[in-house]
Amino acid sequence: MPEFCTCGAQLPPDALFCHKCGKPQRELVVPETVAPVVAPAPLPQLQPRPEPLPVNFHNGVAMRIAILVAAMATLLSFLPFLNWLAAGFFAVFFYRRKTGTLLNVGAGVRMGWITGLLMFGLSSIVFAAQQLPAALSGHLDAKFQEQLKNLAAQDPLSQQMMQFFQTGPGVIVLLLFSLVALFLFTTGLSMAGGALGAKMVGRD
Repeated sequence: MPEFCTCGAQLPPDALFCHKCGKPQRELVVPETVAPVVAPAPLPQLQPRPEPLPVNFHNGVAMRIAILVAAMATLLSFLPFLNWLAAGFFAVFFYRRKTGTLLNVGAGVRMGWITGLLMFGLSSIVFAAQQLPAALSGHLDAKFQEQLKNLAAQDPLSQQMMQFFQTGPGVIVLLLFSLVALFLFTTGLSMAGGALGAKMVGRD
């Protein structure tokens, strides 16, 4: 490095600039600044959509809705057949609104069957409660016989049936037949309503 500047001024050792004229005395090496590498933010992981719960007796939401709808349909027992069909439909409707789950026809039928089964149980309890006083007082047998007499007046075959139903086993058979018919109608119409509900409101 020169000891004197071109202007004639004496330079101190390791001078970068002339203190008189300001002329640079050597090249300045500016270190290159390297921009820090910023790692890209990780993309948010898309959570897989949870699998919908199957419609069965282990599904708590389905059971609560089925019990509620079955109770309402039992209160509307003065509208036979229609209340059973509507129960299956509205069970699917409320389940779809509550869970947002799409239901195919098979799931709708299962929802209707669960609702119909609960309706049959509630209807049987109501029927037994209504007929219990008559059974205890002995009027239940008389009531059945009076109904059978009205049928027997119109059909000779009914006369033979009336003789059988006047016996104790005959009354039991008649009660069992009535319960089976109630079970088939209740569950069958409720399943049909559930299938209809799945077709209409169970899909997008």
